[in-house]
Amino acid sequence: MSYCTECDQDGKSEKGLNIFERYLTLWVALCIVGGIILGKIAPGFAHFLDGLAIYVNEAPVVSLPIALCLFFMMYPIMVKIDFASVIQAGKSGKPVLLTLFVNWCIKPFSMYAISLLFLGTLFRGFIGAEAVDLVKMPFGLDLPVGATHGAGTVVMHEGIKMLQVPLWRSYFAGCILLGIAPCTAMVLVWGFLARGNDGLTLVMVAINSLTMLVLYGVLGGFLLGVGKLPVPWQALLLSISIYVALPLLAGYFSRKWILAAKGEAWFREKFLHVLTPITIIALLITLVLLFSFKGEVILGNPLTILWIAVPLFIQTCLIFAISYTLARLLGLRYVDAAPAAMIGASNHFEVAIATAVMLFGLSSGAALATVVGVLIEVPVMLMLVRICLKTQHWFI
Repeated sequence: MSYCTECDQDGKSEKGLNIFERYLTLWVALCIVGGIILGKIAPGFAHFLDGLAIYVNEAPVVSLPIALCLFFMMYPIMVKIDFASVIQAGKSGKPVLLTLFVNWCIKPFSMYAISLLFLGTLFRGFIGAEAVDLVKMPFGLDLPVGATHGAGTVVMHEGIKMLQVPLWRSYFAGCILLGIAPCTAMVLVWGFLARGNDGLTLVMVAINSLTMLVLYGVLGGFLLGVGKLPVPWQALLLSISIYVALPLLAGYFSRKWILAAKGEAWFREKFLHVLTPITIIALLITLVLLFSFKGEVILGNPLTILWIAVPLFIQTCLIFAISYTLARLLGLRYVDAAPAAMIGASNHFEVAIATAVMLFGLSSGAALATVVGVLIEVPVMLMLVRICLKTQHWFI
């Protein structure tokens, strides 16, 4: 079986990380500071950009600047997918089945339970039991002011109908969106650093991306509904179409054309080299906008980040432990067990951010929660890489 090996060669340093990936936590921290400063000195700028949107029933549904940034987050990931390897992935057997089982049968529900416990119970008093957040009216829904929808109440804000929900529920929604978004392109780096099977890692990344087209909307709609933040199915489907299907199709056809016109060597050494920083740059631009809205919340309660980070940290470690243990019980080789555990632990935060922005708004607590997922991703995953390397002897 011939696997694509771009994941080893698209501009990474000898240690496996390029400058953007190696210092991602630092860049995210700088974006927090930059966004807060922007919100203070030019509060109208981010609002103006967010106003450049596609409106439905007088409600902004798709922010065009954010949609553009998020497309460029996703496209470099999708263009790396070797669909020939995906079709043959059944030969991988146990590692693929383990990844799919953990990502779709365990991870969404454990994230729901853990975030509900911490945000809805243990930290609710710290967040503010009476604190509220204004989120977008669900796509396609037109309720009168004062009507209730789930845990929210319809209010008029700056001439636009919004849904006023408890702030902790808004953070909870963001955690749910992270919990049902398995695996990012960064997992190729984590698997590489853990000395795993790079070809198998890429195949599992591709399968997860394709599986998300079906299951992300289904699980998202169900869990958000159970959490009393109901979202119409068409909103989640629109989100998946714009932020997963569109870049997936663009990646597939452009990859096919470039390989035919320029060859695989040029594609890997030239094209992917140029694309390498684009995902991170687009992510950082989006984060500046996100934090320009959330500056007052963070300055007023700097521990907000901590309240959100705790359940996300526990979830990441728990899913890694479950995946790694099951891999050992299934008798997998270490080179297959390590990436399988990494994929389960890692989140596809690009899709989570995109969906939170589309469903709840750029200034929502849900969007902030997904950004916190980015903030803790690198240090936590590097910790798990070190655990893998120290436990290689557990496996065949």
